[in-house]
Amino acid sequence: MPIPDYQSLMLPVLTISNGGEVAIRGVIDQLADHLGLTEAERTELLPSGRQTLFANRVHWAKTYLAKAGLVEATRRGHFRITARGREALDAHPATIDNTFLDQFDEFRQFRERPTMGLVESIPVAMSAPEVVGTPDDIMRAAHKQIDAALAQDLLDRIRKSHPEFFERVIVDLLLAMGFGGSVEDAGRAIGRSGDDGIDGVIDQDALGLDRVYIQAKRYAAGNNVGSGSIRDFFGSLDRHRATKGIFVTTSGFSSSARETVEFLSKRIVLIDGDQLAMLMIRHNVGCRIEDTLHIKRIDEDFFE
Repeated sequence: MPIPDYQSLMLPVLTISNGGEVAIRGVIDQLADHLGLTEAERTELLPSGRQTLFANRVHWAKTYLAKAGLVEATRRGHFRITARGREALDAHPATIDNTFLDQFDEFRQFRERPTMGLVESIPVAMSAPEVVGTPDDIMRAAHKQIDAALAQDLLDRIRKSHPEFFERVIVDLLLAMGFGGSVEDAGRAIGRSGDDGIDGVIDQDALGLDRVYIQAKRYAAGNNVGSGSIRDFFGSLDRHRATKGIFVTTSGFSSSARETVEFLSKRIVLIDGDQLAMLMIRHNVGCRIEDTLHIKRIDEDFFE
């Protein structure tokens, strides 16, 4: 089953806390068991890699309940239900969500509170009752939208560039990814006609005994690379007595092309346009960091 959003978890979190003081870690495990989450769902991490997605949503459910005065912190990592929380449960609500919590002044003030001059007010995404994502979810979704737009811009610019520039981009990207190690001038684009089907080379060692050969196809979207091009590249690798190559395109690969790669005796890695753009973003090739947001949380050790 999909991992529930944080608002769907509010009522179960409050119900579990009705028995007295509980540990947030225990609540997470108990809810995961109750919902029948798979091991993959229990261990799915946030992009930061510091917390699981499910634990993050349980924490946010508890946080919002606390802002409404339905639960309160007792000690590090522990909380309990309040008298107001018991009254809420006694009313047997079908669900508890942001709309339900809006009946409490403290919760409305929390969502409408100015943020000490840092921004004018809480973002609309946090204050809209219909939004089901946590602030972390909203930030990740916005980040994905920004990256998706940047990826499309990168591909558009590359498709309009000269073929030799595209070859240099691929070499720069592979070097940024760690190919070539510490070898000086490890990568080079061939950049000329009669290149025998090879557009670039990366030397993995100083003597060039281990080389990665590159084929780069600057195609328009929808003009996918077919199996014939893969076999031609395989032949080029064979002529160079190479054992591995990387085939990069700004478009995509046909299903027959991907099947062909699986049965060849040489290792050929395929990188399509989407993967290319994401790798360029990840390794800051053709783009740069414009701004950095620091997400901070309470330092529990400080208060201990």
